[in-house]
Amino acid sequence: MGAGRFDLHVHTTASDGTWSPARVVGEAARLGLAGVGITDHDTVAGVPEALAAGERAGIRVVPGIELGSEYGGEEVHVLGYFIDPGHPRLAGILTWLQEVRWRRLDRMVERVAELGLPVSRQRVAELAAGGTPGRPHLARAMVEAGYVGSVEEAFDRYLERGRPGYVPRPHLSPSDAVRVIRQAGGCAVLAHPGLLRDDGVIAELVGAGLGGIEARYPKHRPEQVEEYGRLGRRLGLIVTGGSDFHGPGVGPPAWLGEVTVPADVVEALAHRARGGGGDSGEERREGGRTGPTA
Repeated sequence: MGAGRFDLHVHTTASDGTWSPARVVGEAARLGLAGVGITDHDTVAGVPEALAAGERAGIRVVPGIELGSEYGGEEVHVLGYFIDPGHPRLAGILTWLQEVRWRRLDRMVERVAELGLPVSRQRVAELAAGGTPGRPHLARAMVEAGYVGSVEEAFDRYLERGRPGYVPRPHLSPSDAVRVIRQAGGCAVLAHPGLLRDDGVIAELVGAGLGGIEARYPKHRPEQVEEYGRLGRRLGLIVTGGSDFHGPGVGPPAWLGEVTVPADVVEALAHRARGGGGDSGEERREGGRTGPTA
């Protein structure tokens, strides 16, 4: 375990991934990873299955989540690690987020129908398969109907902010997302900061109790990896990374385990989640890459 690598940003069918939690964990074990972080959007529904699969496969599963929030008109995603999935405050927030997501998705189905691209709300629900509903499920339904050639095209033409099918939804504030994660016993980490137009939110989040920053990410340029690594060390944040794997052909162009961190980063997250502070060299150590692109 001490010499192993962890992919700390992975999605499953509990949200908008295409692999079940058990399959994700099994593949992580097959790839030789020491562990994996299950970070589905606005849900912890996949965590119990993943934990059980981790015990069978002999690898460590980090219970996590990725909460959506909004700052200055753009989405800010906050990862939570070592959370208590059954915490009542977290459960209440997630119930509200599920309701908000379905209302938004229903309106987006109406919008694309008004554009002459009708899809069945039932089919979108089937694609969500009981997990957290989102735009990727609508995009897949549009691909199935032959309106677009790919999920990416559906987003680019219709579902991204500013496109004709887009509908905004109520969000937590980023600071509230950090606080909810901390209340649930977890360590909060800012996801993929290089994708933000304005990273001024970082200072606000540090004040709210942010514990880490995801510097290593498939869409970050090398100079961004260095920039956010330096920033994290200066602010006393744990520097993390992960692939943001959603399944083959979905999400960032990175495979499970392609972007990883060493075990000491995971231990630092666990320590911070337990209430430990400080910014020791161990906690500030950056992760790396593994796999065919190492």
